[in-house]
Amino acid sequence: MSPPDLNGAVWRRSSYSNQAGGNCVEVADEFLTVVPVRDSKVPQGPALCIEAPAWAAFIGELRAGHHRH
Repeated sequence: MSPPDLNGAVWRRSSYSNQAGGNCVEVADEFLTVVPVRDSKVPQGPALCIEAPAWAAFIGELRAGHHRH
């Protein structure tokens, strides 16, 4: 699978990010098969592209409270 073209992607800060400038994760939602994730403090840096089903499972675990602080 080739990486998606992220030029023009619309990024949003994850609701799980620290709003005080700490752990800032951004995601781009408009892709069907992957969810690009990046560090908002380094927007020109690399993005991880996680397959959509794996991202959905990850978010499901967070919402269910199956994570450690």
